[in-house]
Amino acid sequence: MVGQRSFAKTLYYEFCSWLAPIPGAVGLGLRKVFWPRLFGSCGSGVLFGANTLLRHPGRIHLGDNIVVSEGVVLDGRNVNDERAIVIADEAMLANNVSINCKGGTVNIGARTGIGAQTIIHSIDACPVIIGADAIIGPQCYIVGGGSYNMDRLDVPIATQGIKPDGGCHIEDNVWVGANASIMGGVTLAGGSVVAAGAVVTRSIPANTICAGVPAKVIKNRDGG
Repeated sequence: MVGQRSFAKTLYYEFCSWLAPIPGAVGLGLRKVFWPRLFGSCGSGVLFGANTLLRHPGRIHLGDNIVVSEGVVLDGRNVNDERAIVIADEAMLANNVSINCKGGTVNIGARTGIGAQTIIHSIDACPVIIGADAIIGPQCYIVGGGSYNMDRLDVPIATQGIKPDGGCHIEDNVWVGANASIMGGVTLAGGSVVAAGAVVTRSIPANTICAGVPAKVIKNRDGG
């Protein structure tokens, strides 16, 4: 949970954990004062909602004026990278967003908003990169390294390891609608739009709109 063996850091982590469920302005104020020291780095003006859960916070780096809403999970478990989760200035994580690194990395650009109950996973060196000014709707699923190898029939799929896919890259100024899934190996080029409920398994060109399962380009944003 802490990500370090230091007894002093463990005690401080425990103290900060006691502050997590405190509601209202008092809780916001206490977390704003004490929590920044938990992180690898933390800018000014960061707000932490109640019941935020942190794992390996020393591998998490936050910019200025970020909003981390109630029930958010930030899990920076990656023993090979001290910058497992990086969130740039003025990003906003809505209620119950979950960002998990299982040997991977997640980078979120400036002024990007992540909708409520969205899940972001990065597994086994398959990074998730989300650019600046992106809009990610509620209940989305974004993953790098989301597919298991399954060629062998004599051993369980879960033991065959993750298939390398290069991760998931969402460029600047992309809008992903509610309940969409963006799979590993996909790039959403700048200015593209993903319709609600789409499952994106192939890269999408810039300034296009895609929809469906699996998602296909249905038109260009310029009307073409």
